[in-house]
Amino acid sequence: MDTAKLEILAAAARFDVCGYSGLRSESDLTNFVYRSALPDGRPVCLFKVLLTNVCVNDCAYCANQIGRDCPRSSFSPDELARTFMELQVRNVVQGLFLSSGIAGGVQRTMESMIAAVDILRNRYRYRGYVHLKILPGASLDCVEEACKVANRVSVNMEAPTAHHLARLSSKKDLRRDILERMRWVTRLAAANENLLPSGQTTQFVVGAAGESDREILSMASLLYREMRLRRVYFSAFRPVSRTRLEDALPTSPMREYRLYQADWLMRVYGFPFREIEMALTEEGNLSLKNDPKSIIALKQPWLFPVDVNRAGYEQLLRVPGIGPVSVRRIIQARRDHSIFSTAQLEKMGVAVDRALPFIWFRGISPRPRQLSLLGDFEDGAALSPATSLARALS
Repeated sequence: MDTAKLEILAAAARFDVCGYSGLRSESDLTNFVYRSALPDGRPVCLFKVLLTNVCVNDCAYCANQIGRDCPRSSFSPDELARTFMELQVRNVVQGLFLSSGIAGGVQRTMESMIAAVDILRNRYRYRGYVHLKILPGASLDCVEEACKVANRVSVNMEAPTAHHLARLSSKKDLRRDILERMRWVTRLAAANENLLPSGQTTQFVVGAAGESDREILSMASLLYREMRLRRVYFSAFRPVSRTRLEDALPTSPMREYRLYQADWLMRVYGFPFREIEMALTEEGNLSLKNDPKSIIALKQPWLFPVDVNRAGYEQLLRVPGIGPVSVRRIIQARRDHSIFSTAQLEKMGVAVDRALPFIWFRGISPRPRQLSLLGDFEDGAALSPATSLARALS
């Protein structure tokens, strides 16, 4: 195993989001392992690496952009497959997340990435999880082959509009190079139900191009609806030395976190985008102080208070402090008896302090509705931003 090469290419991959934390220990091996979650929620340790960090693109935020003075290296398909299998056999990793810079053209690089996964599948008989990046501008043949060998693929969008993407790169066209590839993946998956069991995802670099949260969430909503994306990831911009944006201010991690909360409301709770818009400021951004679900509830006072003994699933789900798990527990419990105390709700996982201003049952005293908490709660647990983000990424 070429540890020096691995150090360079694993470090270069850290800006591509696939999970929520990198493992750290005294062992050099775990520096290349990232904890993520499979689509069914099971935790998995991924070998997250680039095939090469040589790149012809000029993305303003990227550590691998052309012309930047930094160590460069590349794996051959055989080297990468062999390195992965060494880690997999030792049970250090259970899956692969493979991306790449573009060296020698998009077609050549994509063919090498696919060849590496093909070696894993056919020579080493590896049948586990592979997330494979599709490079912007890849040919239809490459996209089709990537879908055949991977469990999940993704084309990074980076910015929500053509205007914003042009601020970041002079070499990428949003419609031609990215959205068209997403459409190909969507059509291929629709035509063959055995392809891509874990679906398609994308990523936004939040704050690098001056975009608003409204623009990001509007595009995310469109991608879920039209491209059937499984997930949208958000990566808060952090300036990298010796890049065009090295002097730009970093994006607050709380902004990334609020985007994940809003995304969760759309993707899991089924909130339409027009309802998510209620949580946005006049400038089109989410509040960093209060969570979007609480803001949305306060702006729809006619929906509350909700009778916990009579309300349906959708009504209960819109109550701050009540998530899908606690909604199901409430509905199950009231088949046998009425709910008449906060203690019962607490046992069901309800964050009672947040929920009380928005619910009603016999004997309860009304409470004023106001935003007094950050709102990082769901199903009864007080969660740190890092823990909540981890749950959102599962």
